[in-house]
Amino acid sequence: MQNASSRPLISARPSVPLATAPGAALRVPGDKSISHRALMFGALAIGETTITGLLTGEDVLRTAAAMRALGAEVVQDGALWRVAGRGIGGLVEPADVLDMGNSGTAARLLSGILASHPFFSVMTGDASLRTRPMRRVTEPLSACGARFTSRAGGRLPLAIEGAVDAMPLDYTVPVPSAQVKSAILLCGLNAAGETRVFEREATRDHSENMLRHFGAHVDVQVEGGGRLITLQGQPELRAADVVVPGDPSSAAFPIVAALLVPGSRVVIAGVGLNTLRTGLFTTLREMGAALTIVNPRIEGGEPVGDIVAEYTELRAVDVPAERAPSMIDEYPVLAVAAASARGMTRMRGLGELRVKESDRLAATAALLAVNGVRVEIEGDDLLVWGTGAAPAGGGKVETHMDHRLAMSALVLGLSTAAPVAIDDASFIETSFPRFVELINGLLGDAGAALRDVA
Repeated sequence: MQNASSRPLISARPSVPLATAPGAALRVPGDKSISHRALMFGALAIGETTITGLLTGEDVLRTAAAMRALGAEVVQDGALWRVAGRGIGGLVEPADVLDMGNSGTAARLLSGILASHPFFSVMTGDASLRTRPMRRVTEPLSACGARFTSRAGGRLPLAIEGAVDAMPLDYTVPVPSAQVKSAILLCGLNAAGETRVFEREATRDHSENMLRHFGAHVDVQVEGGGRLITLQGQPELRAADVVVPGDPSSAAFPIVAALLVPGSRVVIAGVGLNTLRTGLFTTLREMGAALTIVNPRIEGGEPVGDIVAEYTELRAVDVPAERAPSMIDEYPVLAVAAASARGMTRMRGLGELRVKESDRLAATAALLAVNGVRVEIEGDDLLVWGTGAAPAGGGKVETHMDHRLAMSALVLGLSTAAPVAIDDASFIETSFPRFVELINGLLGDAGAALRDVA
């Protein structure tokens, strides 16, 4: 049953290719991971940090509101954001519950900050976030001296009694998780001594990059194929301007759409190209995708470039498990690409998808199956059989309040013989504002491919 605020959509194969105007390029929203961190580190620094390119989706706005509630001054000035920080250890007890909406990233990272501040706080979220486990961050953070009280299974709402004198942590992350790593590093900022985190597989390193950008001492050593990150506690972070690049996870949707719709050519400007985030681009190239990076550059300490994606007849590949940390959010849309590729694509080691906004592994398989694509789950592997032709389509996808599933299903509908429907698109705005308008805008005057259901 749909609620009154739901927005069902239908996606149909367009009559013309997707294209940006000659000499023009589209821009995707700012990187969500970097946007969250820019606000948090700005609030922990001394002085005023200015942020350009910040993602203004609901998830990031929840982080901005939380930092205000903790005493930082966070002001939007047109396209520019200004954050007047409180310094390490300078945040204040919030007067009300911190509502993180749908953002697991914000909730888990903020847990690290709150764990090492000596006051009481409570976090909650929307219906989806309240079903998602927090224990994988609260258990290691408890070693600093913080106390956590939650619902069964470590689920929100979560009450936090921060440590009076936080102890530094020494922790080996059991499964690849940039969120767990970052929560521990954020906790370690307000603990005397060295905080050490060992990860067996490298995950996105935006926290390490931004810590250095704000003046913290962070050492990274490669050990046995993993990474040991050491942070010196209680630094004086200094305000530093941040330029947020386009989110590669958001860019994935118009890129795959261009690869699947015959004749398409799309240019996307200013996309973040951190090598720990670009596993999808590597995989698509292995599938034969016409995907080109132009004008590579460094902005705000992060590699950036413009991406040109052109229609390609794709072939199946075997995606190794060790690539998962660099593309963990992109598997649903990769599965959509695999549905049009020739042969069987196997995506290995996707256990982490089971604890996203939904059980993304099962939900991605269901998305494809209801639209006539042969798909199977073997353990933590996803197998997708493509025929090299357009999938049948014609199904209605349950999105489970998961924005990436919703957008992936809409991209699938651009390539299927019959239209694809989704039960709700209302929450896409939380991470990709104006997504529907962006895709429809690539069709010029040919009309809309993504349409509201009457």
